[in-house]
Amino acid sequence: MSLLAVKSLSLTLGLPLFCDLSFTLEPGDRLGLIAPNGRGKSSLLRCLAGEMEPSSGDITKARGVTTLRRVEQEVPEALRKVTLRAAVAGALADLEGEFWRVDLALDGLEVPEAVRDQPLGDLSGGWQRTGLLARGAVVEPDILLLDEPTNHLDLSRIGILQRWLQGLARDVAVIVASHDRAFLDGVTGRSLFLRDVGARSFALPYSRARAALSEADAAQGRQFENDLAKADQLRKQAAKLKNIGINSGSDLLITKTKQLKERAEKIEAQAKAAFKEVSAGEIRLANSGTHAKALVALSDAQIAAPDGRPLFRTGQKWVEKGDRVVLLGQNGAGKTQLVRAVLQAITAGHGEIKVPPSLILGHSDQALAQLPPKATPFDLVMGFKTGDGPARGLLAEAGIRADLQTKPLTPLSGGQKARLAMLLLRLAKPNFYLLDEPTNHLDIEGQEALEAELLGQSATCLLVSHDRSFVRNVGTRFWMIEKKRLIEVDSPEAFFSGQIGGA
Repeated sequence: MSLLAVKSLSLTLGLPLFCDLSFTLEPGDRLGLIAPNGRGKSSLLRCLAGEMEPSSGDITKARGVTTLRRVEQEVPEALRKVTLRAAVAGALADLEGEFWRVDLALDGLEVPEAVRDQPLGDLSGGWQRTGLLARGAVVEPDILLLDEPTNHLDLSRIGILQRWLQGLARDVAVIVASHDRAFLDGVTGRSLFLRDVGARSFALPYSRARAALSEADAAQGRQFENDLAKADQLRKQAAKLKNIGINSGSDLLITKTKQLKERAEKIEAQAKAAFKEVSAGEIRLANSGTHAKALVALSDAQIAAPDGRPLFRTGQKWVEKGDRVVLLGQNGAGKTQLVRAVLQAITAGHGEIKVPPSLILGHSDQALAQLPPKATPFDLVMGFKTGDGPARGLLAEAGIRADLQTKPLTPLSGGQKARLAMLLLRLAKPNFYLLDEPTNHLDIEGQEALEAELLGQSATCLLVSHDRSFVRNVGTRFWMIEKKRLIEVDSPEAFFSGQIGGA
């Protein structure tokens, strides 16, 4: 018996997000919800949770389904001042005397005692996310709705989350809205590709479902072309018969002509073109040349925390032209501090880190701090002396609407800011990319576009990422921080599996 049935559901918020959407959720289902940024994933989850009214259609919960919980992306303001433990306990308001569940939920997500009694608003994004997950799960819901659950989590926490989901009771159904391809492959068995028209569902995890979707779209495209060709052939036959009928005065041929035209019109009316996703904005990069073989040389540099505490030494290492070096290590090991040390060497010099004079930097911070919030997208692009018209065109290609181009960056979504950051990198024409979590805020289309550009441009880069698919697809070399040393490993897989990379 289905826990949840969605029938002919539609939602329009300015533009149609989805229409005529139907699917069912069975006990134990792990359903991945996939769509580009701003295409209705979060809104659909709100509709399912009863927090938003759809434009039309029905959502029916089975008799006996008593609890459905949605885990939102951001901490509600009302919870920011309470401790993580209290925030989780607050979800048990209707279950008096069952507060033993709180520590059980926190234990399941491996939350340290030292974190549990700190105000949620003071914690890192990763611990805030974990607290919200525990708050959603503590009531033991029949249906759990997760909105971008891996946001802000490092690789070790993503692994814990995967194991936690796999350990949930078998009859609990979960819908996961995510842009993390490896995570979707690891935790889901069904995939729903949300579209404004004609959403598609497959009883497969993400990667296999994506291949099946591509084949289905290609088959629909071939069928559309065949239908149009058949309709065109019928029209040609009708035109030929019409001439013969007029010349011979045959009423039968005139009738036949009309029938052929009607068949052609019916085929054309029923023909469906292959779905084509509207891009959220282009991502294109540039790669300037350099005669230098090594773009960065590390001479056993000491990398320290912001408070001066030593973290690790680098040993003798080089980033050579064409290398795409990925930094691996647990949170707090010093990945971002190494990126900052390299940035300092490029901008102000560093005794133990050398760069050639010909190096042209392309830098993106994980929080997009290189984008001044009071600046406008137009001003940032005009800083590269592009000219008024070209600047507006470039911004439009990057998905920044005309009405947002001359306003401060604050109203832009995370995805729009990320695409703007990539545009500014392209205009800088770098020959070395320094990227800290570049896929933050990018949807799957954006992630794949960034991958294709880095590979297609043969870009040289040093990067940090918690996106396993991105690391696997882009990296050519892998440096790992382990036991206060920076070592080179052949593959990231042992680190991903937790076999190496400890403190």
